[in-house]
Amino acid sequence: MNRYLPICSYVTGKALMKTFLMILFGAIFIWMIVMTAHVQAQKSLLLSPSEFSWQTSPWACATLFDAYFGFVTFFVWVCFRERALWAKALWFILIMAFGNIAMSGYVLLQLFRLRTDQPASVILVRSDRSRIAPHSR
Repeated sequence: MNRYLPICSYVTGKALMKTFLMILFGAIFIWMIVMTAHVQAQKSLLLSPSEFSWQTSPWACATLFDAYFGFVTFFVWVCFRERALWAKALWFILIMAFGNIAMSGYVLLQLFRLRTDQPASVILVRSDRSRIAPHSR
């Protein structure tokens, strides 16, 4: 048995996980942009305030609260990762304005910044510019 096989499996597993996450968050990013554009073409959000009324649609309100609490939860992680106040402020605005589009974009950006030898789990911890590939600085 080849003694390097476990190392090869580990490296292959890291690459597969990064690829899987890039496909997953890329699909979410594209789906949300297409869906948002399609719905906006059907009916403007600005012309839809009654659809988010507690009296006429309590489930729409509950779903909206659920989504925004999820956005805040994700933003707390972004604050943990990002060191610069301007980056935190920018991502807060993007996440609150664009929701899952911004969130999937953030994850994709972090995945593409990884060096090829880094596992996807690196994006879960606080950013350290010494660990990010030189071409992404």
